[in-house]
Amino acid sequence: MNAPAALKPEVISLGCRLNIAESERMKAMLADAGDVVVVNSCAVTSEAVRQTRQAIRKARRARPDARLIVTGCAADIERDQIADMPEVDGLIANQSKLDPRAWNVPLPEAPPAPTRTRAFIAVQNGCDHACTFCVIPQGRGVSRSMTIAEVLREVEHHLALGAQEVVLTGVDVTSWGHDLPSTPPLGALVAAVLDRFPELPRLRMSSLDGIEIDDALFELFASETRLMPHLHLSLQHGHDLILKRMKRRHSRADAADLVRRLKSRRPDIAIGADLIAGFPTETDEHHAANLSIIDELDIVHGHIFPYSPRPGTPAARMPQLDRAVIKSRAAELRAAVADRRAVWLNSFVGETLSVLAERDGTGYAPHYARVDLPEAAAASTLVDVTVRSVEGGLLK
Repeated sequence: MNAPAALKPEVISLGCRLNIAESERMKAMLADAGDVVVVNSCAVTSEAVRQTRQAIRKARRARPDARLIVTGCAADIERDQIADMPEVDGLIANQSKLDPRAWNVPLPEAPPAPTRTRAFIAVQNGCDHACTFCVIPQGRGVSRSMTIAEVLREVEHHLALGAQEVVLTGVDVTSWGHDLPSTPPLGALVAAVLDRFPELPRLRMSSLDGIEIDDALFELFASETRLMPHLHLSLQHGHDLILKRMKRRHSRADAADLVRRLKSRRPDIAIGADLIAGFPTETDEHHAANLSIIDELDIVHGHIFPYSPRPGTPAARMPQLDRAVIKSRAAELRAAVADRRAVWLNSFVGETLSVLAERDGTGYAPHYARVDLPEAAAASTLVDVTVRSVEGGLLK
């Protein structure tokens, strides 16, 4: 018998798209677990940890009698601090959170039905790199890939449930396949999904490491209309010295060349990027390079992270910038992205776009521009919308 509605489990997801995908699986796994709240935490920045702690307190106030369990990266990286919170009843290690044995529940018979309009499939987990600012390998472990067959089974399941868009996600998605026999490139997986499911309208990639985009994946981005024209780069900075101190494997020129080649083949592709403001030792010159790469790459989807030292990372031992300087530089980066984005959004006025409807009355165009939809648009359907204006960052 299912638990009463008031006692149904709740999973609160913070952070990345991978956490979203994993939260969907936990919801299905814990469907009959009773009065339990799970906080699937994030620890990528100190702000993410603060938001995790805030979510824990809020969840306890909302469900005072529930068993409150924390998992995710903060449950490993900030384990002692999270465990000491009076609101928390227990922790589940990040690498065990999808194992039914860790929760003392039976294995679900099938992948979960999506609770979102897009199906997030975690094709990869963990990371083998050692960026000097990052704690995620501490919380996720080494890189591990799903096989092509496993991914195809999940896509088939979501399509049977009516998914119109599949998002392939992971911690370091472009390292997919490095641990599999014959080390297939990510392009082979993307091609397999598109070939196996010609009825799939839209396939989208989450954040990618540009230096690892293989030739097959590049060609698909350049020419395959069902692969959405939206490339989000794990860029991090616009100056080569800072990239070197971050221990990134690409240069500014590498990123610029990738975008130039893609736009020469598919001019409408929308570029997104992660950028860190105020990395240790960053000078005014370095910050200026960070600002200028926004225009050079025409970044219209910007994720700006004010640098914060993470425990045990090499960057935390480097000379730190004043927090006010970091905050100011992050604001300048956000403003620069907003300027580029405003020009980009206005370029759609008069165009008719195919939009995937969400449940909140908006939806996403192929380029990941958000669109205000007619009231009659049903969630999880593709609708054509002719853009008349831009208001509050929404196409209307």
